[in-house]
Amino acid sequence: MARILFLTTAHQYDDDRIFHHQAKELHKSDHEVKICSLSSDFKGIFNGIEIESYPVLHLDTDAKIKVFRKVIEKFQPDCILCSEPLAVVASQKKSKKYSIIYDITEWYPAKRMVQRFPFPLNVFHAIRFFLIQLYAGFLSTHFIFGEGTKKFPLAYVFPFKKRLILPYYPDDTYIRKSIKKLTPNEIHLAYTGSFSKEKGIENFFTVVDKLKKRNPQLTVKISLVGTPPKTDEPYFSDLLSQYSWEHITIKKPVAFEQFTETYAEADICFDLREINLENHHCLPIKIFYYAASGKPVIYTDLKATRQHVEVSKFGHLVNPEDAESIAKIIENYLQNPELYSQHAQNARLEYEKYYNWDLIRKNFVQFIENAL
Repeated sequence: MARILFLTTAHQYDDDRIFHHQAKELHKSDHEVKICSLSSDFKGIFNGIEIESYPVLHLDTDAKIKVFRKVIEKFQPDCILCSEPLAVVASQKKSKKYSIIYDITEWYPAKRMVQRFPFPLNVFHAIRFFLIQLYAGFLSTHFIFGEGTKKFPLAYVFPFKKRLILPYYPDDTYIRKSIKKLTPNEIHLAYTGSFSKEKGIENFFTVVDKLKKRNPQLTVKISLVGTPPKTDEPYFSDLLSQYSWEHITIKKPVAFEQFTETYAEADICFDLREINLENHHCLPIKIFYYAASGKPVIYTDLKATRQHVEVSKFGHLVNPEDAESIAKIIENYLQNPELYSQHAQNARLEYEKYYNWDLIRKNFVQFIENAL
């Protein structure tokens, strides 16, 4: 039995990837597992996993590193899994020998990290953050990548370090299967996530508006699950005022275990995020949850999605700004309910064959145990 520690700054201790998939799997394999998060406040035992988390994201870098190192010194791990560069840096001051596994699931630096700076400061900070990422790669002993597109640059700068690609495939424990048949003259559309322009909320509203104008007799029900970022709250309020529709439901985010319940009544699920360099190389992970639930999808045609998922079997990849074409896709489902049913069944089948946690759980545990 090994002592395995998860360190994360940005994720809460009950994060879907860290807690509900990785930590639980290692605990089931008889390892002693602990999670330390700097963005939530909880201390205790949760499902057999020790949690020691502090709400200290507002503190400076040195203070956050000090918190991590105190936890490391106390727990004396055999292996540390880090979700951000700061966690990797904090792990370098060793009182004993242990593996440092860097789990890379985000672009670093992300666009949001530098866009608040004016030119040329944004360029300076982008370079600075990139060098920090390289330093974290240098300190790490192993890499886990959330998808193949995230291998750049670390897998190429450090080609001899062992690595594993571990996608965000769902554990069926957290899935509510809700395969539907279409109701005549009615369609229920769902959008989940951040209500921001970049994530495609305006594109989604434009599609709904186009669909309603082309089909005035059609009842269009809308489920929105999420919240706008604080900076986008006025923008989202303006959108709601502009499109004052009936049959619209807005739900706040729920606990991860209940996520698939929030869109269970929907017929089609959407992700119409903007096309940009960062999004092109990020695989929207909710597509796996929609497929597991048996939902046809309409998604932005992004490179990462094209490379990893055979979407044509249960949905469509589209230009997110072409509302006319997207409305026609929805109309085609309404005119051909057998096609809709085929895509709904295919979604679940594709998940069961290719995109579920059972297919990769053993590889994950073996990779960690080999790193000890």
